Amino acid sequence: MLDDQSNDDIVLVYDKQGPDCDNYGQRLGSKQSVGPLRIVDARQSGDVLAEITAQGLDIDQGMVVKMDGLLCYGADAIHALALISSRGGIFNRLNDWIFRSLAISRLVYP
Repeated sequence: MLDDQSNDDIVLVYDKQGPDCDNYGQRLGSKQSVGPLRIVDARQSGDVLAEITAQGLDIDQGMVVKMDGLLCYGADAIHALALISSRGGIFNRLNDWIFRSLAISRLVYP
């Protein structure tokens, strides 16, 4: 379990030292476009990082989204966020347009 996550929370975990992930996470979080989104810096919580690495995921190589008990990683994570995000605002529309397709997400995800 990621910290005190409720079943309704969507948790975005990434290394805030990575500028691309941090910029994306801050934009997504500041817009409140995903609902009950909780952003976690992987470097600030050993429990979060332990769960992610126990699944064989490398937080240095991609962000993680946890929702409904599932971990989505990298392109799958950004795709999941695009599917549940609102379509209001330029950032959200662009996010939806680029990452709604899983194939495109996997192609363009850094």
